[in-house]
Amino acid sequence: MISVFDMFKIGIGPSSSHTVGPMKAGNIFIDTLINCDLIEKTDELRAELFGSLSQTGKGHGTDKAVVLGLMSEAPDTVDTDSVPAILQTVTETESLLLTTGKKVSFTRENGITFHRTKTLEAHANAMTLHAYSQGACLYSRTYYSVGGGFILDEEEIKAQDASPATPIKSAPFDFDSAAQLLNLCTEHGFSISSLMMQNELSIRNETDIQNQLWHIWQTMKSCVERGYQKEGILPGGLKLRRRAPSMYRRLKAEGKHTTDPLTALDWVDLFALSVNEQNAAGDRVVTAPTNGAAGIIPAVLCYYDTFVESVDLDICCRYLLTAAAIGILYKKNASISGAEVGCQGEVGVACSMAAAALTEIMGGTVEHVENAAEIGMEHNLGLTCDPVGGLVQVPCIERNAMGAVKAINASRMALRGDGNHKVTLDKVIKTMMDTGRDMRSKYKETAKGGLAVNIVEC
Repeated sequence: MISVFDMFKIGIGPSSSHTVGPMKAGNIFIDTLINCDLIEKTDELRAELFGSLSQTGKGHGTDKAVVLGLMSEAPDTVDTDSVPAILQTVTETESLLLTTGKKVSFTRENGITFHRTKTLEAHANAMTLHAYSQGACLYSRTYYSVGGGFILDEEEIKAQDASPATPIKSAPFDFDSAAQLLNLCTEHGFSISSLMMQNELSIRNETDIQNQLWHIWQTMKSCVERGYQKEGILPGGLKLRRRAPSMYRRLKAEGKHTTDPLTALDWVDLFALSVNEQNAAGDRVVTAPTNGAAGIIPAVLCYYDTFVESVDLDICCRYLLTAAAIGILYKKNASISGAEVGCQGEVGVACSMAAAALTEIMGGTVEHVENAAEIGMEHNLGLTCDPVGGLVQVPCIERNAMGAVKAINASRMALRGDGNHKVTLDKVIKTMMDTGRDMRSKYKETAKGGLAVNIVEC
């Protein structure tokens, strides 16, 4: 079963597949060495990056994530303020201090190898970690970062290829398609969020679910508010100036209820820009469903909180549970990885999730929710992933603002209808995956096509 807490994970920027995933892989690798009694024999660690992880890894912070992961730092708990000092020490000493207290070699020459022209067949985001003892390899493992912070090892990705929709744990109301989801809701009289809650109750109690969902919302909201305060230039070489602080001050001075009927959209832009500027700076964000698209779902809920009514526990839970249900459909039947299907799998999916979730808390039926999700993706089909300089900045930051506005519009369009429409969510999900397969690799997070080659970096 894919849980709501698989779709929403607290981590650090700038990328769920290039930062969060590799950090988690490093943790798994070290844990394996400890469990197999190999850690004391290990005197050197090395990493190899393939495909998109190598091509845009430096801009996405993959090298830093590997180092932190091998030192057992976790995406949801690492002290982001201490990261520069940790990395500086590793560079100066050419060694890693492991969680066991043991120090091992990690040299500038061999520590991380970027295979820029080599991609492993199973997935575009691949990394192999090696443990050495006196020059001989003790243990190696290949991991695949398949989007949204999800990590699969060699056996797991083979099993996924053989049976991609097989759940690890059976849910009481398991669904593999939007049609199944709607039928289950109709048969049992559930909203989508209520059905998702029943599935979550099979693995944890209601209080824990509510507390964790509230914590996710508070983390999202805090990220938005922190972005208002942080002025300066974003890291990475593009010399991109943060816009959220000055935009916030102007909008606050104007007030939320000016005579301009589109002021609400300006605030939605601000909410999304604030999150994604924080993400670009490597701060703490919620993967929703990826870091590159982390601003859309928070921005839409902040819109509701600001212009409709205050978000309470019930609204928070229903919003996130509904969004997760839609995200699960994409995860099971297509992809949420920009390296696999382009940005339609990140911003497109987040837009679809947010549109559906807003529709539910605005009182829409399950048919309205499905329609909103479909509209949200239909008009993101073919969206490429072409980060300038390999950074999650241009066009990624603005793209989140556009995705959030589009999600609100998709919800409004759906709510003005009766739920009947020609294109189903299942068909648009299949179309998204087909489009991603047809998309040339240079448009899938390699920084070799699109804006990435047509914009001068400095």
